Amino acid sequence: MYFNKKTLGATLFGAVMALAATITPGLALDTTNVAFVQTASGTTSIPVGHAEFCQQRPSECGANSQVVPAVDLTQGLWQQLLTVNANVNGTVVPVTDDQLYNVAEFWTYPNGYGDCEDYALAKRRDLINAGWPASTLLMAVVKQANGEGHAVLMVRTDRGDLVLDNQVGSIDLWNTTPYKFIKRQSQADSGKWVDMIDSREIVVATAAVN
Repeated sequence: MYFNKKTLGATLFGAVMALAATITPGLALDTTNVAFVQTASGTTSIPVGHAEFCQQRPSECGANSQVVPAVDLTQGLWQQLLTVNANVNGTVVPVTDDQLYNVAEFWTYPNGYGDCEDYALAKRRDLINAGWPASTLLMAVVKQANGEGHAVLMVRTDRGDLVLDNQVGSIDLWNTTPYKFIKRQSQADSGKWVDMIDSREIVVATAAVN
């Protein structure tokens, strides 16, 4: 079935707004709402791949000079998310680190090829270049239904934590995805990570790679 891109974007935007309807715009941001992932106090271990990435690019992994709690999600910014997500998903060919670099794990920007964390890093970079605050763009490690690890980009908005994923074309609230959320970057410091608290019972089948 053919979908007009603008119409599809508006439909998805409406769905996110409906799912996050319990959040009242104009009031102080309540991140205890179910639309936001809760985190444990203190920091946790940094994924090895990200630690190595930070050694190579220390300027991208320090404390954020301005910590913006969440982006006010307008229709225009939603369309920007859709565009960046689609562009990266559509231009990067999925290849494992073992196939590409002969190592089990290597986080870097894709060179036309890459695996899940490379997609997420590229989306984060593109959104920062477009003016999004780094504190709202968080690399996250999750576990798929089959037990395998996976990486996505989480975007913290006033409507909740959105997930940009290379395995699906849509952008969804974290609690509607089929993943177990493990840890993510700290909003205060891009080089530090925090544990996520995810007590949901995952019943949705793991998404297939497009």
